[in-house]
Amino acid sequence: MSEPGSGFFFTFFNGEVAAQYAPEILQGVLITVGLGLAVVATGLVWGLALAIVRATQQVVARRLIIGFSDIVRSLPPLVIIFLLYFGLPTLGVNLSSFMATWLSLSLVLAAYAQESIWAGIASLPRGQTEAARSTGLSWWGAMRWVILPQALRRAVPPLTNRVISTTKNTALGSVVALSEILSVSQAASSNSGNPTPLTVGAFLYLLVFLPIVVFSRWLERRAEQR
Repeated sequence: MSEPGSGFFFTFFNGEVAAQYAPEILQGVLITVGLGLAVVATGLVWGLALAIVRATQQVVARRLIIGFSDIVRSLPPLVIIFLLYFGLPTLGVNLSSFMATWLSLSLVLAAYAQESIWAGIASLPRGQTEAARSTGLSWWGAMRWVILPQALRRAVPPLTNRVISTTKNTALGSVVALSEILSVSQAASSNSGNPTPLTVGAFLYLLVFLPIVVFSRWLERRAEQR
């Protein structure tokens, strides 16, 4: 008879299966990390730009940005991925699975980042802008040197949480055949008839995202101390 627990370890921690499929799963890690970095970079830059434009108080631009933010935040990210990947080809625009996932998640992060940064801007006393302008600064100068630094510090907690949530959604790329960690792990598990590749994938997700969670907590503490 097998020792107690041996069946569990053979099923979920099979060393032979893990060694066989680890190189493929590690390739998926590179795609996940690359996609996550691209989403964070573009999503935060777009969100910052939208918040600044919204702060100009131009009625049309403000309404368009609010409408964009409300629509994107109302839709599940998976729906947006489907719309871009399967819908755009009907208009003659074909996106790869990587591009569709990157653009979808970037739009999602931009919508949330815009709201967080705008909330930070709106929470500041209006007199700060007027005082900065009275020193001779232009509107942009006041925004750049006085308003944004304070607004961004206030936006750190919601932004870090949203960045973590959005980057974890890179796993949604598996539904459009993106070879990220989850997709590769699922395929390897199916081919091997053993769930060990999924265990390896879960460990790698921890390896990638746990440092981000720890860093975000440190960043929040730094923001609170200032």
